[in-house]
Amino acid sequence: MKYVKELIPYLIVVLVVIIIRTFLITPIRVNGSSMFPTLKNNYIMILNKIKKNTTTIKRYDIVVLKEDDYLIKRVIGLPNETISCEDGIIYINGKKIKDSYGNGVTSDFDPINIPKNSYFVLGDNRENSKDSRYYGIISKKEIKGITSFILFPFKNFGKVD
Repeated sequence: MKYVKELIPYLIVVLVVIIIRTFLITPIRVNGSSMFPTLKNNYIMILNKIKKNTTTIKRYDIVVLKEDDYLIKRVIGLPNETISCEDGIIYINGKKIKDSYGNGVTSDFDPINIPKNSYFVLGDNRENSKDSRYYGIISKKEIKGITSFILFPFKNFGKVD
């Protein structure tokens, strides 16, 4: 009985950590170069699982999707918009948008209507990214959370746009 009483604080700590990682925040690792130069391979970031459900996902937010491994992409197209790319220029509802995060040439694609509760995502490294041009429209259910904070490497510690 004495050992059980000694174990209770440790079990509580383990339970709290599991709850935090499952429902609130968890560390994630950037895998690959699809978000270069904003994010580099092996950066460690914080995935905010709450923000996805409590705020509106906005254009240019960095979101995390789950496939076999985490995919980190930038939201470009929002629900109920039409997105296209012509001559490397992205258009939303027929109007050119500011694409200050795109690195490299964005391959052209025909107009795509984005349904309610769905998003069009692109990697910042436009020439080396499997994103909505490959996977198609992303439903809000597929988004695991929003990330905007680098933990490691320490020289890059802090918020990222």
